[in-house]
Amino acid sequence: MKKILVTGASGFIGSHVVDRCLALGYDVVGFVRYNSHGQYPWLRTSQQHTGFTLYRGDIRDYDSVSRAMIGCDTVLHLAALIGIPYSYESPLAYIRTNVEGTYNILEAARLSGCPNVVITSTSETYGSAQYVPIDEKHPAVGQSPYAATKIAADQLALSYYRSFSLPVKIIRPFNTYGPRQSARAIIPTVVSQLLSGTRSLTLGNLTPTRDLTYVADTVAGFLAVAECEACIGEAVNLGVQQEISIGDLASEIARLMQVRVSIESDSIRLRPDASEVTRLLSDNTKVRKLTGWEPRHPLSLGLQATIDWMKANQQSYLDTRYHT
Repeated sequence: MKKILVTGASGFIGSHVVDRCLALGYDVVGFVRYNSHGQYPWLRTSQQHTGFTLYRGDIRDYDSVSRAMIGCDTVLHLAALIGIPYSYESPLAYIRTNVEGTYNILEAARLSGCPNVVITSTSETYGSAQYVPIDEKHPAVGQSPYAATKIAADQLALSYYRSFSLPVKIIRPFNTYGPRQSARAIIPTVVSQLLSGTRSLTLGNLTPTRDLTYVADTVAGFLAVAECEACIGEAVNLGVQQEISIGDLASEIARLMQVRVSIESDSIRLRPDASEVTRLLSDNTKVRKLTGWEPRHPLSLGLQATIDWMKANQQSYLDTRYHT
């Protein structure tokens, strides 16, 4: 890899991917969604790097995607609409971004001859675990419009591999967390409330379990897959292969922050019954076998790093979270 196009470059995981690629000496084109204020807070440091080019466009626009890809030998496609609750309100927005946006990447890569295309999927494509740990053969179940669009994007990507021999690789991250994560996610929600002095937390369903991966490990997984020819035409899970319930997660954060809290479930915050993904636990055997990737951050270490970052950046985080 020499020149990498990273879509969704201003987002949580995307910005960390950009930082890591630049640190490794790659040239990076950061594809971001155009906005009128022109601010991309998590890319401020990257924009000072001589190897970085900021490209403002829209993943739904084929022309801007095609132009951004010129000269790139690798595409790491992370741009997506990811908020599950909003997918109930506007499924079409998710279809246009997640399905048509992925089509634009695949078609532009096919026509330009790009030899390395990495598509970002999600563990939500599996729905609630029918067996654990979840391997890549687990059935796909769209329990939300968001999940359905990611399943469609995965299948479209694999069709391009089978129909046109496009060298596609699919990564399914389980729940990633860490610095810069959106304030709507569970970990920054809990940490920010405790930092503000709240000692009574009101959350959604406390019983679902999640397999949580620290962002540095997720980024390492992206690069390991991108560099692995054996991953062409394959989908691989990125997860720690450990699970924790939402309630226990909130309690662990409170313990690390050395505060006592009460935790309650609010029915308003619950997903529709048939849409709630109750259990996610990854089987990461395949990616470890193909690439040698291993997660290196135990949950307590990753949570502490996230808490420390949020403490150090509390005001700037509040000021910038609306611009990512």
